[in-house]
Amino acid sequence: MDLFGDPAHWLPLAFAALMGLSILVYVVLDGFDLGVGILFPFADKAEKDRMVASIGPFWDANETWLVMAIGLLLVAFPAAHGAILTALYLPVAVMLVGLILRGVAFEFRVKAPLRHKRAWDGAFFAGSLMTALAQGFMLGLYVLGLDYTPAHVAFAFLTAGALAVAYSFIGATWLILKTDGALQRKAVSWARGGIWGMVLGLVAISAASPLVSPRIWDKWFSVPEVFLLAPLPMMSAALIALLWIGLRRLPARDDSFAWFPFAAGTALFVLAFFGLAYSFYPYVVPERLTIFEAASAPESLFIILLGAAVVMPVIAGYSILAYTVFRGKATDLRYD
Repeated sequence: MDLFGDPAHWLPLAFAALMGLSILVYVVLDGFDLGVGILFPFADKAEKDRMVASIGPFWDANETWLVMAIGLLLVAFPAAHGAILTALYLPVAVMLVGLILRGVAFEFRVKAPLRHKRAWDGAFFAGSLMTALAQGFMLGLYVLGLDYTPAHVAFAFLTAGALAVAYSFIGATWLILKTDGALQRKAVSWARGGIWGMVLGLVAISAASPLVSPRIWDKWFSVPEVFLLAPLPMMSAALIALLWIGLRRLPARDDSFAWFPFAAGTALFVLAFFGLAYSFYPYVVPERLTIFEAASAPESLFIILLGAAVVMPVIAGYSILAYTVFRGKATDLRYD
């Protein structure tokens, strides 16, 4: 039977693609505003206000993609949803607390009495860091099969730190794009340091994935796959080199090059995501459940697909509109 003629085959593939797209968009977009929060302790009072202003119009829309990804996992792959969230219950709870804390702090730091602003700034940093570390911990455990062993937990802590630094890097590149003057110069120095944490995370996950799974090893290092996939790590290495060279040339006098670090960092995130997706396909729970085994009934998936075909373009359109309306350098965030 034709693969795309049978709904039991193409519907799970379609939903896996939609879920993957939602996760990728979330990691890039919410990654940079989490990164801005992680960089808070390194900025002075006026710079913190400018940093918040740079993400103010976008952060709500960015987090919508996380809701979309988890919603798709729940309705399209309920068995995987149960297995993943059961294994990751504690880090998910930490992530949710972090998201709530930073959301409340984002609003209260501007509206609360001035004497409380420093405490809310600390809460914004703490919430951003908690969220990033929890997501990195979940990524590490997912890569190693969702098993809690001392070695796996140690690796998860490594990826937690690496992802937090990677988020701070993409946050710094966002500030290079959206700010100028002294804050932009600081952002350049932050990005120069953060790039190595991101590289550490990429190398660790890239090395661990094939080592813990003979199936993934064969997918990457069999012939001819090893030659067909060679451009992926080569492009990643080239992007890292270009980023390092570009950051050493910033800030430019005419600011014409400020877009490049964020664009290149985003491209690096995309390449890493596709490498991870290729490694684990067709599994949605590593080595346990494929997308076909975990999928809901085709009749349910088809109805859900109709809803997703309406909701996702609306979310994407809103995000595009926000980034279009608030393009350019960030200005002071005001509520009066």
